[in-house]
Amino acid sequence: MRKFNIRKVLDGLTAGSSSASQQQQLQQQHPPGNREPEIQETLQSEHFQLCKTVRHGFPYQPSALAFDPVQKILAVGTQTGALRLFGRPGVECYCQHDSGAAVIQLQFLINEGALVSALADDTLHLWNLRQKRPAILHSLKFCRERVTFCHLPFQSKWLYVGTERGNIHIVNVESFTLSGYVIMWNKAIELSSKSHPGPVVHISDNPMDEGKLLIGFESGTVVLWDLKSKKADYRYTYDEAIHSVAWHHEGKQFICSHSDGTLTIWNVRSPAKPVQTITPHGKQLKDGKKPEPCKPILKVEFKTTRPGEPFIILSGGLSYDTVGRRPCLTVMHGKSTAVLEMDYSIVDFLTLCETPYPNDFQEPYAVVVLLEKDLVLIDLAQNGYPIFENPYPLSIHESPVTCCEYFADCPVDLIPALYSVGARQKRQGYSKKEWPINGGNWGLGAQSYSEIIITGHADGSVKFWDASAINLQVLYKLKTSKVFEKSRNKDDKPNTDIVDEDPYAIQIISWCPESRMLCIAGVSAHVIIYRFSKQEVITEVIPMLEVRLLYEISDVESPEGEQAPPLPTPVGSANPQPAPPQSHPSTSSSSSDGLRDNVPCLKVKNSPLKQSPGYQTELVIQLVWVSGEPPQQITSLAVNSSYGLVVFGNCSGIAMVDYLQKAVLLNLGTIELCGSSDPYRREPRSPRKSRQPSGDLKETAVFRDDVCRENISSREEQVQWLRSSVTAGLCDISEGTVAPEDRCKSPTSGSSSPHNSDDQQKVNNFIEKVKIKSRKFSKMVASDIAKMSRKLSLPTDLKPDLDIKDNSFSRSRSSSVTSIDKESREAISALHFCETFTRKADSAPSPCLWVGTTLGTVLVIALNLPPGGEQRLLQPVIVSPSGTILRLKGAVLRMAFLDSTGCLMPPAYESWKEHNVPEEKDEKEKLKKRRPVSVSPSSSQEISENQYAVICSEKQAKVISLPTQNCAYKQNITETSFVLRGDIVSLSNSICLACFCANGHIMTFSLPSLRPLLDVYYLPLTNMRIARTFCFTNNGQALYLVSPTEIQRLTYSQETCENLQEMLGELFTPVETPEAPNRGFFKGLFGGGAQSLDREELFGESSSGKASRSLAQHIPGPGGIEGVKGAASGVVGELARARLALDERGQKLSDLEERTAAMLSSADSFSKHAHEMMLKYKDKKWYQF
Repeated sequence: MRKFNIRKVLDGLTAGSSSASQQQQLQQQHPPGNREPEIQETLQSEHFQLCKTVRHGFPYQPSALAFDPVQKILAVGTQTGALRLFGRPGVECYCQHDSGAAVIQLQFLINEGALVSALADDTLHLWNLRQKRPAILHSLKFCRERVTFCHLPFQSKWLYVGTERGNIHIVNVESFTLSGYVIMWNKAIELSSKSHPGPVVHISDNPMDEGKLLIGFESGTVVLWDLKSKKADYRYTYDEAIHSVAWHHEGKQFICSHSDGTLTIWNVRSPAKPVQTITPHGKQLKDGKKPEPCKPILKVEFKTTRPGEPFIILSGGLSYDTVGRRPCLTVMHGKSTAVLEMDYSIVDFLTLCETPYPNDFQEPYAVVVLLEKDLVLIDLAQNGYPIFENPYPLSIHESPVTCCEYFADCPVDLIPALYSVGARQKRQGYSKKEWPINGGNWGLGAQSYSEIIITGHADGSVKFWDASAINLQVLYKLKTSKVFEKSRNKDDKPNTDIVDEDPYAIQIISWCPESRMLCIAGVSAHVIIYRFSKQEVITEVIPMLEVRLLYEISDVESPEGEQAPPLPTPVGSANPQPAPPQSHPSTSSSSSDGLRDNVPCLKVKNSPLKQSPGYQTELVIQLVWVSGEPPQQITSLAVNSSYGLVVFGNCSGIAMVDYLQKAVLLNLGTIELCGSSDPYRREPRSPRKSRQPSGDLKETAVFRDDVCRENISSREEQVQWLRSSVTAGLCDISEGTVAPEDRCKSPTSGSSSPHNSDDQQKVNNFIEKVKIKSRKFSKMVASDIAKMSRKLSLPTDLKPDLDIKDNSFSRSRSSSVTSIDKESREAISALHFCETFTRKADSAPSPCLWVGTTLGTVLVIALNLPPGGEQRLLQPVIVSPSGTILRLKGAVLRMAFLDSTGCLMPPAYESWKEHNVPEEKDEKEKLKKRRPVSVSPSSSQEISENQYAVICSEKQAKVISLPTQNCAYKQNITETSFVLRGDIVSLSNSICLACFCANGHIMTFSLPSLRPLLDVYYLPLTNMRIARTFCFTNNGQALYLVSPTEIQRLTYSQETCENLQEMLGELFTPVETPEAPNRGFFKGLFGGGAQSLDREELFGESSSGKASRSLAQHIPGPGGIEGVKGAASGVVGELARARLALDERGQKLSDLEERTAAMLSSADSFSKHAHEMMLKYKDKKWYQF
């Protein structure tokens, strides 16, 4: 039922009043002659509805396993009460028990489209699987006893339930009520026994006699109970505790697994001692003594084959001296024993057999092994027992997911391109057979667009997934760690100690689907740029750059007073030539006091690197240590294929790199970026003050020195500008000379012009005054704080030893916070390349970079790009500040730009082309003439048209009109919480702003007017994993990592919610149950074969009476109503197919009836003829014949 939302009801009123007030504001801001053009917005509240769609990945913390051998459906239960159902690849379903209690056992009603789940809170639930979204039909809560084991015989409606007290109750599955028939533990065991036999660990009926029930107690006692006579036929005792029991299909033998690693095989009629005792992994001693005890055998299965020896399959039982050995599954077949090692602990396993009938030859063909973090299927029919290739997307957690990005409506050729390069990465040696779990039917995919999910992992790998039409399939895997040297021993880790483990973990992914350019930022302050290529290449030397980003607040006093003159904005600039790119860094350097300096955290390989088709390394950028302090982790990243630029920032500053020329264009501290117009007054404190080698003033590389100083005519002006820069915090005050290369190992930041001696003396005197007043902070403390901050910023999955309170993410984000850390460490939080108006006076848009910080400041940096073709590789890109600064409350999260009609303007991009193939002359000529201009609509705009900048922060959203820079619209998103993720997305041929808040609310706003359209409480922020992975994308899609192994997808689109029922797959399909095994002539003649039991007569209310009401409580579930509702939608097709099957079955039955009638009439006529003949020859003698 759709929830009533008062926000939507009042939407029209609030929208009307807000839009009216906004129009008044606009009229006040802009006279009628220059008023903003009105944009027609098409999105309304009716276009939005929030619902979960599908869940992908391996079930987190699995605890139970079941299989329907006729429907070919697999069910997995978890410790959190989740239920995952798997059919053929692409048919999956997720359900959740409301209590959240662990699932201890699952039992299919084979070929009935139903499932019974037993939970740790002693409840039983009956699930209806005949609808696309399974629901609970009935529940039964045991009040006085703990449920330990359940057994449902094939084609029976009576469920046996064993309890911790050793009793067995019987439940009618149809009505989900208890029978009055109870097997009490004290009647089951011998009267002479003085001890309690323990909980029931096993129940099963004899395959050949349904009236005989085998009950296994934990203490080692097994009882064969006669249901009709209500007494024990045989009792079998063994010294060791029992874990599981399995029957031979003939019903004459059964096998038990014990806690000492032994298997005992018993004849039903010989209870005195076992026929055979086996210790599969025990060492046989020569003196005839018992083998040494082994670990418990947790489960055993006994499966027979028609032509040969039976299979005995078991888990556990390894000897105690095999320390460190991985968990094993043992397959014993005849005289051969195969030990199959697993990567994780075995939770449960099941043998898949050809027949569902327990009294027939089982003919096992595969084993499903449910591991702690994987699902493995072993082929028993092939030599060596190879595994099947798993078609489900269960490898999301192969390495912990550290970040996630979601892209909808990608270019059509992208998925085939990724699939073609990913197909070469597939492992060999899998079974050649098809995946045997193939039940259910696919849904009707209503989506026509392609979707891609990219996951970044702790081991440095990046995975691309095809997420189209609510399915998930891995396309391609990239290992980013391949470019770095691996440390072979623990001592060989000089630089990676900024993180205790996983130095290659991915933190940020920036991807351009059109150009296929990929850029990643890692936890060790490294950035790698990748190009996509279908050709294999061998890179002799991996191109790399080292960047020295330094943040420092010094205790300084301005000689000219508190307010420093503003930073001059250059109008034109010279073109300095960049130096050739550096190949590999020199050896580690240290400062005078022995601290690590100018050293990257990771070492790039210096040997040739073979790069397979797919993503290939274009450039590696690393931040280096600064005077004993490790580089700060990167907080934002952006790449632009049209400009050939990548930019990244952290709490120290920002750096921009030209990846075509392999040159650093910009390298600035955050305060240098803001200049004197920094809105936050920083008190003279130095929390991260660091000593530098002795000497003069450090070269600052502020927007390329020569660019910034071009308008400064004389040397005196340069000195005056330097002084004011130092005063405003624009320079790094150091105690010594640092070469220009210290800011960036690749000396491409431009070189400063030489000063005359007088000016140099003035500068030196001024710096000496500053040094006297500067505070010194302990290096060791700073280093410890840096390491601790790194530990805290790691994904929660990677820091298990931290206090759980760190996961709550309950930090104050109000703008009034004045802590030292908040005030002094302004980080770069958002970056966006675009072609827009950089200044108020601009008449035409131009390429620029918009920078957002954690203090809500937005700055604009202008980019002067050289012409395309060869000139782009020869002439440098000129970077200069525009002077434009905007303010918002809270950290800036996302920026986007709209044209005058309100359409989203994507960043400029260059379409992908193969760069490893030599180009022909004609192509080169075209390339020379062509400049890689924007594909954005802004390039074709008339000069008179304006644009809108949409900026979303943690607290509010603003729409800024450009070039006037007036605030056209403003919306305070939240006061008490803060926005974790904000995205500007397209939906229903329009665009909106989608936000996810830390208080669990998902909100959407129209653009450009920022009208509230949706506000729904979805889920609270329970851990950092959700905050790190939540993302919105186009067409109303979103996702987040709901557990360390699972991705939850959801939609906020009304249209998708309506089509979801059709898109989901069907689990249940009408299939005829295989025929029962033929009893054979002699077995029928002499009374052999399976003995049936009228359970209804035995367990029904008429014979056994009613059960105690206080024993269990029946709870009706919503599944019945859901089933009726489903019949009106997706179940119609299912019913039609069922009706067709029933018609076919009816026709067969009518044919059978006709044949039976014919046989009956022929038998009658035969009887008459025989009688007549008998009468005819009755009185005749033998000689009269």
